Amino acid sequence: MKQLLIFIQKEFYHVLRDKKVLLILFGMPVAQVLLFGFALSSEVKDSRVIIVDYAKDYASQQITTKIEASRYFDVEKNVLTHAEIEASFQEGKIKAAVIFPDNFQEDLSRNNHPQVQVIVDATDINSGNLINNYLTAILMDYQAEQNKLAKPPYQIVAETRMLYNPQLKGAPNFVPGVMAMVLLLVCVMMTAIAIVKEKETGTMEVLLVSPMKPALVIISKAVPYLVLSLLNLGAILLLSVYVLDVPVKGSLLLLLAESTLFIITCLTLGILISIQTNSQQVAMLISLMGMMLPTLMLSGFMFPIENMPLPLQVVSNIVPAKWYYTIVKAVMIKGAGFAAVWKETLILLGITLLFFGISMKKFNIRLQ
Repeated sequence: MKQLLIFIQKEFYHVLRDKKVLLILFGMPVAQVLLFGFALSSEVKDSRVIIVDYAKDYASQQITTKIEASRYFDVEKNVLTHAEIEASFQEGKIKAAVIFPDNFQEDLSRNNHPQVQVIVDATDINSGNLINNYLTAILMDYQAEQNKLAKPPYQIVAETRMLYNPQLKGAPNFVPGVMAMVLLLVCVMMTAIAIVKEKETGTMEVLLVSPMKPALVIISKAVPYLVLSLLNLGAILLLSVYVLDVPVKGSLLLLLAESTLFIITCLTLGILISIQTNSQQVAMLISLMGMMLPTLMLSGFMFPIENMPLPLQVVSNIVPAKWYYTIVKAVMIKGAGFAAVWKETLILLGITLLFFGISMKKFNIRLQ
């Protein structure tokens, strides 16, 4: 019995000394609970809504005040043309638009059937439906208040337009997310084991004494996976268009260029992981666990980022999949051009250069 206790004590010492094991035992559960606890939410909060009030009368202002008072919306007031409203949707500046026609109050008092146009971004059908339901409920609540005094009763007609996805299909929402997740996981995981494999097989010494510069060694590791990932991208797009009936509404050339940039970003991240680890198992574990959760939770694919606490919203900015997901939705689903995604493109480019620079620095240290 004493020997058993001694061996148990020894195992405790081994476990408590290993920081990696402690991180897996305590760090990952805490991180997962916090992520799932704060990110898993079916509510829609602080959604950007623009009020286009052509009437500017008492009734439209009352409804606008009700929308502003709701915690679900972040309201902006402006009078825009239809082209400007469309551009705002394409650039992702707004999630919905509420348009009051001229003489709204007069129509309300005369024929009791005024119309209010509600336009909702339906690329994400879940949040789109919720936003539409919230806005319709506010209109109906105002109508119920007015009907206490009005005879005959008022009946406000909400003319709803679900933009980009009028049939409310699920594919336009999950195809961009799946593209981001598949490309990120495949590129990062495959590249992450590239240099580690050289270390484990003992061929790293050959690379170290070769006349190849470190940058060329890194590029040589990434190019085959770049070509294979582009083939993978082509297969995904063909399946999306011809099987899932999700056409590329914007420029195919722009989508391919943005996807190539994202693939390069993922490859540089994989190379960085590969340089920092010493075994293929560790590299694969970091690639899977370290990339899958942030991609699912913090890219906007599964859950709206605006629903999350501010710290998680800030952290989401360093997740490359978030920016690529936004780009694919804008170009592929909304038909937007480069003017709508240039900021996201610059951010992805900056992340790529950062990862490549760190990889070069770390690889140079190992060459000494």
